[in-house]
Amino acid sequence: MTRQTDSEDASTDRRAVILVSGGMDSATAVYEAIDRGYDPYLLHTSYGQETEAKERACAEALAEEIGTPNFLHVETGHLAAIGASSLTDDGIDVEDADPDSDEIPASYVPFRNSNLLSMAVSYAEANDCAAVFIGAHSEDFSGYPDCRPAFFDAFQSVIDAGTKPGTDIELVAPFVEWSKTDIAERGLELDVPYELTWSCYRDETPACGTCDACAFRLEAFQNCAVRDPIDYAERPAYAD
Repeated sequence: MTRQTDSEDASTDRRAVILVSGGMDSATAVYEAIDRGYDPYLLHTSYGQETEAKERACAEALAEEIGTPNFLHVETGHLAAIGASSLTDDGIDVEDADPDSDEIPASYVPFRNSNLLSMAVSYAEANDCAAVFIGAHSEDFSGYPDCRPAFFDAFQSVIDAGTKPGTDIELVAPFVEWSKTDIAERGLELDVPYELTWSCYRDETPACGTCDACAFRLEAFQNCAVRDPIDYAERPAYAD
């Protein structure tokens, strides 16, 4: 999906919307977009997820850190009303990590990325942005169907067909073939302030340390030989 890899090839007057969840992947995507020469327009959505207050606080802190006035927060209730995900439905438990499972996890929010990307494209078209960035990666698409390269390729066609004539918005998923470790390594190169990010699906403070999101994150930092800077209720011995 990434069609441009060298920051020197990017002009400095282009704008990009970046979907920011408050987590480390999207924070890295923000710094990646800036490194490629884009003026960042951040979009954060609260949709009834378990840790929405913490995620919003982290997204706002990131916007302040990079000094952008272009931060849009959107409240939506329809994904929570639809339910069928442990992130939005109190009747479904957030599971502990199971790296050997081939099943789509209970944390999957049905067709969430199409909803988020639709808002991002609207924001991008209204502000003459050249790109929309999303921080999805290969370990996401192993469990989430709307994180797969084929999904992003198809959504690019939707953007091309559904925006006004003369609009040219590129959907960029720079990490779609990367692992979480690859993202952490890139973020450390870019000095991403990971202390301002949050990944836990279950708790707002401290992070649980045992859900899928915590497990992938802790493993990535461990692989980089760097201690994850956020607090955990349960931090595996290897991650200390």
